Amino acid sequence: MLPLLNKIFSVTDADFEQTALEVFKFQFEEVEIYRLFCESLKRTPATTKQVSDIPFLPIDFFKSYQVIKQGAEAIKVFESSGTTGSTPSRHYVADTGIYEQSFLKGFDLFYGKPAGYTILALLPSYLERGNSSLIYMADTLIRLSGRKESGFFLNELETLRTVLLDLKARGERVILLGVTFALLDFAEMFNTPFPELIIMETGGMKGRREELTREEVHEKLCAAFGVSKIHSEYGMTELLSQAYSKGDGIFESVPWMKIIARDVYDPLRMLEPGKAGAVNVIDLANLLSCSFIATNDIAKVNENGSFEILGRMDNAEIRGCNLMVL
Repeated sequence: MLPLLNKIFSVTDADFEQTALEVFKFQFEEVEIYRLFCESLKRTPATTKQVSDIPFLPIDFFKSYQVIKQGAEAIKVFESSGTTGSTPSRHYVADTGIYEQSFLKGFDLFYGKPAGYTILALLPSYLERGNSSLIYMADTLIRLSGRKESGFFLNELETLRTVLLDLKARGERVILLGVTFALLDFAEMFNTPFPELIIMETGGMKGRREELTREEVHEKLCAAFGVSKIHSEYGMTELLSQAYSKGDGIFESVPWMKIIARDVYDPLRMLEPGKAGAVNVIDLANLLSCSFIATNDIAKVNENGSFEILGRMDNAEIRGCNLMVL
């Protein structure tokens, strides 16, 4: 496994497909629920010659099954927030070191070392759960920043504003990582001009506020903080890697993660770049679980691999994908 893991984190565009096929073979052999799903579609390593042949496991399987390598023991279980009354997704993680390697390498690629920043996290709904993969990542970044001001804020918005203004006065480099509804709450309470601030929203309204478009959210935040762009992080409970946007809602993935759009009504058909479709994610870092996941997000993927999240599938569209459920 170790040689394959080393190959994942040094992968390039030139060898991505071959590495993905090796990961598929490994997971077909080692992850029972994924093998059963593949066999139901009559797909095996022997019949899978390119990435477009690889079956993508519907993300809802993480609500009903332990998607983990046979014989491996989960040392951490990340759980999604979901909505009231819904079944959460659970990601059984056998090696948190792989997750840390993935998000630290990814952060470094887009922003540099955490030690270069004061990192503030406004993630109240995630903090209240305590088993969030986002909290795990933020906690590690905060610790590695090495700054005494770095930390989490639950509902202490006035304290957060005081800290931000102090850091601004001292010319510090600051990242404010926040769930969308909490950032909007802050923006409506305070105008805190800080043009050099990096605001990174993680999504997340989930009934806490009226739904707004990305443009409306970013316009409000830009006005309140005096910044020109809002950054975003795209990740999920079922993955071990993230994509980042430095503005305008255009995301770029780390080298070991790719986004592919599939036809909403024919989930085995992949779409060419430029067409909107449901999101398939290849996350090679998810080695001990499943690296090939069919999500319920809708995106447009560009020729260069960057992508824009447009929304989520509605119930009718999800019913169109029923053939993907065992």
